[in-house]
Amino acid sequence: MTSRARLRWILPLLALLGVVGITLARRRGTPAGATASPLPESRKLPEFSLLERSGRTVRLADLLGKVWVADFIFTRCPGPCPGLTLQMKRLADLLPDEMRFVSLSVDPAFDTPEVLTTYADSYGADAKRWLFLTGEKRAVYSLVREGFALTVAEEGEGVLHDLRFVLVDRAGRMRGWYMGNEGDEIERLEEDARRLLKEPPG
Repeated sequence: MTSRARLRWILPLLALLGVVGITLARRRGTPAGATASPLPESRKLPEFSLLERSGRTVRLADLLGKVWVADFIFTRCPGPCPGLTLQMKRLADLLPDEMRFVSLSVDPAFDTPEVLTTYADSYGADAKRWLFLTGEKRAVYSLVREGFALTVAEEGEGVLHDLRFVLVDRAGRMRGWYMGNEGDEIERLEEDARRLLKEPPG
């Protein structure tokens, strides 16, 4: 085989390998040869005091020092909530034990600690790592709207609420929002959570 003939098949092969490399890098969220930029820092969450499925009170201070993900669900949701909870379970299975997860009910009048316990148990939610919170409606809605900067509103007997997950750092600052019903967004959340776990406290 002549040198010219070799080049005819080697050059397309190299080009193909380059495309594959770039595609893999994009899937990982970082361009080839680049270093991931720091996650943007948003404001710190306000203080809150809510009731966990165990019956104990949970405050923001109880989560300081931990990296955690929050989502917003209600147990009698006929739509996306079961899917959001499954995505949260997937994250809990994938991420290290030090990671924490918080599901906040946007139907607090119905979702008592007992109801949340039954719901959480049906998904095999680890009580040591995954909190299910409820409380007074005014406090819950204020935290969702003014704290997490998301939407929630009653509609008939149901609730319209945001489907985004929120990533929170050890200082209680929000670092990212992700659509909880989109697989690529959950992959990005997993990636960003791992990065935050490596950040030094402070």
